Amino acid sequence: MKPYFLQSEYPNTSIDRAYFHVIPFPLEETVSYKGGTAQGPLAILEASEQLEKLVDDHTEPGLLGIHTTDAVDCSFESTLQEVFSRASAMVERSFSQQSVPVMLGGEHSVTNASIQAISNRFAKHEVGILQFDAHMDLREAYEGSPFSHASVMKRAVEARIPLFQVGVRNYSTEDLKARKAYDVLHLDAHVLDTMKHSKEGFSGLSLPESFPKKLFITFDVDAFDASLMGSTGTPDPGGLFWWDAINLLESLTLGRSIIGVDIVELAPNPLLHHGPYLAAKLTYHLMGLIARRNTRA
Repeated sequence: MKPYFLQSEYPNTSIDRAYFHVIPFPLEETVSYKGGTAQGPLAILEASEQLEKLVDDHTEPGLLGIHTTDAVDCSFESTLQEVFSRASAMVERSFSQQSVPVMLGGEHSVTNASIQAISNRFAKHEVGILQFDAHMDLREAYEGSPFSHASVMKRAVEARIPLFQVGVRNYSTEDLKARKAYDVLHLDAHVLDTMKHSKEGFSGLSLPESFPKKLFITFDVDAFDASLMGSTGTPDPGGLFWWDAINLLESLTLGRSIIGVDIVELAPNPLLHHGPYLAAKLTYHLMGLIARRNTRA
């Protein structure tokens, strides 16, 4: 039997009744440093068995129904465009049912599928992307591929999807030029570190009023500090810690609804189990946030 999310606590609700559609997407095609992202979705599903039903003292998103789909077919016989089209159709099905796709990567290029689905289903500027990441991912192409993990957000802004980046701490000239050209909003890691130690902390943060009211959240686990998340291709110092991420998510999504999320770039280390558990816990916390935000929307 294939594993499914939180199977220790809930049945795998039928896809027609579930509010959350967990879509494993084990893609590892354009990884440029440490590999292993193809094992990420399975590791998250297995780690989710250790989670509790509640994400805080009152929110139980599992009650809304969670369905884990079959994994996206990433066979070598297919082109990347064909793989993304298959995944995009799965995301669009979730949208058509008023359900929320929760994609488990896989390298960050998996977000291309959701970008395609958003472009197909929503009007221009109706949805904005909230990106947590150590990198901008705004290159035109990387190592010859326009579908690279390092180019995925360039595809988003080209599709005229507004973008807000959180936690960036690595810079290339090409990324910076694209960020400026497309008016990408951002709260970089060094700015967040200063804010974190101020009296107000993150409590006063919010997205601009002009930013879309519907959000898609893409969370690259390298947004976390390397001491917390080493199970990724490019673990990086100076990143977020658990409550940093949770508090930022709470503040930046206030007054918005969340149409979908992905959690990407987990590359499990067989000697360390805290990385997959952290990713699974983040996934369920995002479901809890969605349950609260979308109920109020």
